[in-house]
Amino acid sequence: MYKKIIRPILFKLDPEFVHNLTILAGRFASFTRLSILLRPLFVIKDKKLETSILGIHLDNPIGLAAGFDKNARLTKFIPDIGFGFMEVGSVTAEPCEGNKKPRVHRLVQNEGIVVNFGLSNHGADKIFKRLSKKKFKIPVGISIAKTNDPSIKGKASIEDYVKTFKRMRSIGSYITLNISCPNTGDGKTFEDTILLKMLLKEINLSRKSEKIFLKISPDLDKTKLDKILIIADKYNINGFIVSNLTKNRKGLKQEENLKFPGGISGKYINKKSNLLINYIYKKTNGKFIIIGCGGIFSGKDAYEKIKNGASLIQLITGMIFEGPGIIKKINKELIDLLEKDGYNNIKEAIGKNVL
Repeated sequence: MYKKIIRPILFKLDPEFVHNLTILAGRFASFTRLSILLRPLFVIKDKKLETSILGIHLDNPIGLAAGFDKNARLTKFIPDIGFGFMEVGSVTAEPCEGNKKPRVHRLVQNEGIVVNFGLSNHGADKIFKRLSKKKFKIPVGISIAKTNDPSIKGKASIEDYVKTFKRMRSIGSYITLNISCPNTGDGKTFEDTILLKMLLKEINLSRKSEKIFLKISPDLDKTKLDKILIIADKYNINGFIVSNLTKNRKGLKQEENLKFPGGISGKYINKKSNLLINYIYKKTNGKFIIIGCGGIFSGKDAYEKIKNGASLIQLITGMIFEGPGIIKKINKELIDLLEKDGYNNIKEAIGKNVL
């Protein structure tokens, strides 16, 4: 129904308008408690899918990636369509308008999206107040980043980042440091190893028992990635989200919307993400928890990431193209794949493709 009737209508409308409409509909459904009626249609529970990482229990390993619920409006709604966890943000110290519109474009032939939001969000203070007294049905991670302001440089950029960390660290199950956003005004990321060392040193001075992940680019070369892995180990980072949007467009089918600036999501980065997951898992002997993200449209896609070393999975674009039923579909397919391979639980499959 979604692909044949709903999607053709939605895809005639501006993508950001549809995104905002979806947020509004989700808020309405949770406020009126209509979303509870959706649970039998979307939620599936099975012991094979249950898992835990870093003391965090999850009913299933499929999560909503940061970038969809930027302002933490859907924490009540997302559990009712089957997700096992979610990540909000990215949140920045100061409110951000983001980049000029239009800043989201569909790549229909490539089953992807050009994303150029530029860290648009309401800012740490407002989002903290929105979440501080809420009880979550599923684990919620908070993605944070540097305020998108080119005038914030050097030491000031570290201070800006740490300010957000201090404000948001008491919310949710873990914090993600989005060190790889490709759409900021200054064009720089904290994947620069000098900046990353400075950042993590300051974060650790303020850190208590927070679980911390780094979100990295699929475009990292192995030399830089190896340095990041060493730094992450030194500063007791718990894991990685692999991966963010790609800036590389080589090999994409040519279509009109490729002319627009921004990072690319969707099927195009599936293989890139899998290779990075495999490399990190093998290089570190599975020391870090890996959350696989990028190009997940089926249970097979999710299973490949798990067998390459991911403990959990995140998606957005697959849901945009396949509809909200994709979460239940992926979970059901994962159960079938686990049974076929003789595994009793998802944890048994982690890293099985790593030689």
